[in-house]
Amino acid sequence: MTLTDIIMAVVSVLLLGIAYLAISSKKLIKGVIFLSALSMLSVVSYVLMKAPDVALTEAVIGSGMVTALFVFTLLSIEKGEAK
Repeated sequence: MTLTDIIMAVVSVLLLGIAYLAISSKKLIKGVIFLSALSMLSVVSYVLMKAPDVALTEAVIGSGMVTALFVFTLLSIEKGEAK
């Protein structure tokens, strides 16, 4: 078993753990943060699988844009409820 296999196994377990935390979190903002962490860990797994183009796309779209969209949506919903 090589070092890459061990790192991939650890990343896989972390992916499963963070995915569980994302779907079981009570607050929406925590779920968004866990989804962002999940996306960043998937970037690491894509790099380990030697797919840097997919990793770059996931980093830009999955971690950056989607997380920003979710956060802005949650903030606008909370402003609307406060009025």
